[in-house]
Amino acid sequence: MTASDPRLILVTGATGKVGRAFVARLLAEPSLAHWRVRALCHQRALPAHPRVESVHGAIQDRAVVQHALHGVTHVLHLATSKETPEDVMDVAVKGLFWLLEGCRTSASFRQFILIGGDAAIGHFHYPHPVPVVESQPHSAYPGCYALSKVLEEVMLQQYFIQYGLNGCCLRAPWILEKDDLRFHLSFGEDVFGAPRWCDLVGAEAAAAHAARGAVPVLLDAQGEGLLRNVVHVDDLVGAILAAIDHPRARHQVMHVGMDEPIDYVRLGAYLARTRACPLVPLRDSYHSTWLDNSKAKFLLGWRPQYDMAGLVESAWAYGRPDDDPRRVWYPG
Repeated sequence: MTASDPRLILVTGATGKVGRAFVARLLAEPSLAHWRVRALCHQRALPAHPRVESVHGAIQDRAVVQHALHGVTHVLHLATSKETPEDVMDVAVKGLFWLLEGCRTSASFRQFILIGGDAAIGHFHYPHPVPVVESQPHSAYPGCYALSKVLEEVMLQQYFIQYGLNGCCLRAPWILEKDDLRFHLSFGEDVFGAPRWCDLVGAEAAAAHAARGAVPVLLDAQGEGLLRNVVHVDDLVGAILAAIDHPRARHQVMHVGMDEPIDYVRLGAYLARTRACPLVPLRDSYHSTWLDNSKAKFLLGWRPQYDMAGLVESAWAYGRPDDDPRRVWYPG
């Protein structure tokens, strides 16, 4: 690609955690100066920029999607719906269907990138005695969100088969940024993600743990340190950029996560050693999993930059500016 070879990428869910990080990285990269971004926005909007335009509307509206796809060469599909049964099928099934239908009939379209999730293969709800690879059968855990991630992958794969559509799925585990990890380990009501430690131990114990700066150490169903897969948003964005127009990405599903999952026992020991945090072991029914990222590394030449220590240091060093209040649009 050259500066005379323009690209227009449609980003759904562009105002979310991954969308904002991706757009900022694309706009800042000199080699991508010939790229423009079109954001399909529902309620929020991206900051004004000469290379960014916004289309407002609902993704389940075919006319909105057709308008958003006009002249588009690439699609990055990030829009999702969490545990909201009244919305999930409109976003995950109907919205994705209109996107794929529009892409397959478009003269300008080149590539579709879906950001999937390890919810499609059960996350930490089911035992996996060996590393989880992309051939693992779909196994959604209870709830509509995990089901939606399965349906998205299946629909995209069928468009590969039915129409030869060019695309790939980057299957990501829990996505962290900024101070997310620090707030994940909070015993307060401000805890990020699950489990909610304050609910597990009760309000009185949670307040006492929070007052002394204690952090939870999650143990799995066997009483060992839980292994949980995560990815820093910067590494996921790096994988997206690596996948764009990469011939080896065609029709592939690839796991995009850290080289090793977080081990809560090792994480606790690191925080105790580096920050003198008291530790509170908590056992739950979750199962350890190890998401194998070898395929993405092999096919894309991508390498995650963050490990456990890097996640801790970046989360604890992050100073949130006044114009960036901590706001959780959904808990995970």
